[in-house]
Amino acid sequence: MAAKTISIDDLIDDQMKDPEFKAGFEAESEKLESAVQLMLAREAAGLSQRDLAAKSGVPQSTIARVERGSNTSVDTLNKLAYALGKKLEVRFA
Repeated sequence: MAAKTISIDDLIDDQMKDPEFKAGFEAESEKLESAVQLMLAREAAGLSQRDLAAKSGVPQSTIARVERGSNTSVDTLNKLAYALGKKLEVRFA
């Protein structure tokens, strides 16, 4: 008998019924979203990670970690935003 296949969306929908899974999933999604936003802003500015590091005073390795979704401080995000000519906004929605 062949194994039943399930789409990833259906699997996630099913797992989201578990409050612990849902909380972890949403937390990771937020980190990933901020990582993507940093990468897009950096690329839109025509900067490499190394260029942004030089402009911001933030090590390139830290920028790489942030762009992979690792936690970082608001201070670091502020430095990066300023170097990109942007303003960091934090919201509780």
